[in-house]
Amino acid sequence: MNDPIGLIDGGIGTGTDRGFGRGTDLPQRDDHVALGRDLIDRHRITPWQLFYALRCQRRWNASLAEILRIRGWIGEDELRASLARGLAGGQVDLDREPPDPTIQDLLPPAFCLRHCVLPWARFDGTPVLAVGRPDRIAELRPHLPPGLRHALITVAPETQITRYLAKRHRAHLTRHAETRLDPRLSCRGWDRRSWHQTARFAVIAATLAGLVLLAPRLMLIGLMGWALLSLFAATAMKTTAFVLHLLHRHDPPAPDLPPGARLPRISVMVPLFREKEIAHALIRRLTRLTYPRALLDVVLVLEEKDDVTRNTIAQTRLPRWMRVVQVPAGSGLTTKPRALNYALDFCKGDIIGIWDAEDAPAPDQLDCVARHFAHAAPDVACLQGVLDYYNPYTNWISRCFTIEYSTWFRIILPGLARMGLAIPLGGTTLFLRRAAIEHVQGWDAHNVTEDADLGYRLARFGYRTELIRTVTGEEANCRPIAWIRQRSRWLKGFMVTYFVHMRTPRRLWRELGARRFIGFHLVFMTTLTQFVLAPVIWSFWGAAFGLPHPLTDLLGDTALLWIGGGMISAGVMSAAISLTSVWGQGRERLYPWVLTMMFYFPMATLAAYKALIELLCAPYYWDKTAHGKTAEGTRAHLPDSPD
Repeated sequence: MNDPIGLIDGGIGTGTDRGFGRGTDLPQRDDHVALGRDLIDRHRITPWQLFYALRCQRRWNASLAEILRIRGWIGEDELRASLARGLAGGQVDLDREPPDPTIQDLLPPAFCLRHCVLPWARFDGTPVLAVGRPDRIAELRPHLPPGLRHALITVAPETQITRYLAKRHRAHLTRHAETRLDPRLSCRGWDRRSWHQTARFAVIAATLAGLVLLAPRLMLIGLMGWALLSLFAATAMKTTAFVLHLLHRHDPPAPDLPPGARLPRISVMVPLFREKEIAHALIRRLTRLTYPRALLDVVLVLEEKDDVTRNTIAQTRLPRWMRVVQVPAGSGLTTKPRALNYALDFCKGDIIGIWDAEDAPAPDQLDCVARHFAHAAPDVACLQGVLDYYNPYTNWISRCFTIEYSTWFRIILPGLARMGLAIPLGGTTLFLRRAAIEHVQGWDAHNVTEDADLGYRLARFGYRTELIRTVTGEEANCRPIAWIRQRSRWLKGFMVTYFVHMRTPRRLWRELGARRFIGFHLVFMTTLTQFVLAPVIWSFWGAAFGLPHPLTDLLGDTALLWIGGGMISAGVMSAAISLTSVWGQGRERLYPWVLTMMFYFPMATLAAYKALIELLCAPYYWDKTAHGKTAEGTRAHLPDSPD
């Protein structure tokens, strides 16, 4: 065999004056059968291993090299050497022969990271590209700029390429992670309001203060009217979702892949921050996944200054399909969406998923995602799974939290989707088409409830979200102070998201359409109003049982009784919806606790007032939720059911 640079035995050449041939990558070396024959001839694999890999390749969007490597049948060094033998450029060690800095701008950093390619040198005026995935060169070339499509190719370790790119373009990648989203769609700059924004807030505050001082009764009437309107609007929305749930509860799951379809590669990002207790359990839980390992790319996203998590991960042996991406420290912002923006460019998959640190996804979750996307319409950009808790019986808060989540993810969100409305996403167990998340410019790095914002931004760009039944178990935050802190972050993000999208109401109406525009207000205004004005609503509960009310002389006892009766009916309906959501899950012990939900939600009112204060004083403050605080949270293996 012709060996222009003496790498027949897999050695690594040295010196940039190597004798490159004038050819490029040889077409026959892209033939997977040729690669397999070469490995068999060199006694690196056996014939049955090759036949197995070729059979898998027909059903998976994975190369022969990836299948052999992930099965552990051949080492990365041997595989890289075999692939390099068919290239004119052979191999290169970037640690010994670093890239020429004068040609680093030939390709943008995001492109280089996604395709694991790096402009390395020039040979007689011809650019040389170092690639970390030589088995995918044929797929890479059409995406290259015209001037690089006939570049020479050399092979380098994938880890060296990504490490060099992260170091070389550190400032750019860090800045891009924080400013990826267009300022018009971001809450960036909320802490540096312009004078007219400050004046607007001052006018609103002065008006409210004037009403309280000069017309307290009128102010009370207005607040009570708005609180009641939002309560009955929320009840109508939930009732509609409930009816749709009853009509569609037996819908069949997505069928198997269509004939000829291939399973896609899926990258799942798992942001970790100060997770000493949960990291080991998370890694062991993810090993239960049944999706083909050659198509699985789990990215553990760590912060550069998070020594606790980095040291914990360093002491753990990661599977071949799991790797670490370290987010550089930047302006001091350490939010989850910033980390997701940074890690997105490092992902390999065409589908991008998110799990949280304490998650225990169903073993077949990614199989369900692949099947659903295979049958989904092109405008379906996102799939949202069901979130549930695997510690529902820790205490009273965990019981109520489990009931609340069950109601939201099993009845309310599917109902909103069936009504044709946009939905606020959950922060985990959501899966996105990569082209779509890049089209909508990723996440808002400054929004502390980035999931809700993303759900409506997807809708504004013309995409839809569908709900799937696969379940991910989480650890219920069941300590009162910690619960309030977590809920205040969510509500603060809801407030910020509402104000950001309502900067240009006419444009929002045009992009969402009338139905989804109304649905947007129903979701946000009812949620925020119910928590902020809860004390006003509580006063009517007292009137329903004959207690005095400030507006008795204005409305009369009869009107107050009717209002109270309506509120009791709304409470009964909410209880029925909650009970239905947990029915049939084998959680009979939760049924009686549905009646205590009215005592659970007042904690959210405290969280709402905390959120209002932070909205003005610390809009980007991320009140971190600690995980691994229960026995279930640190347990490596959980039953298939969230119970």
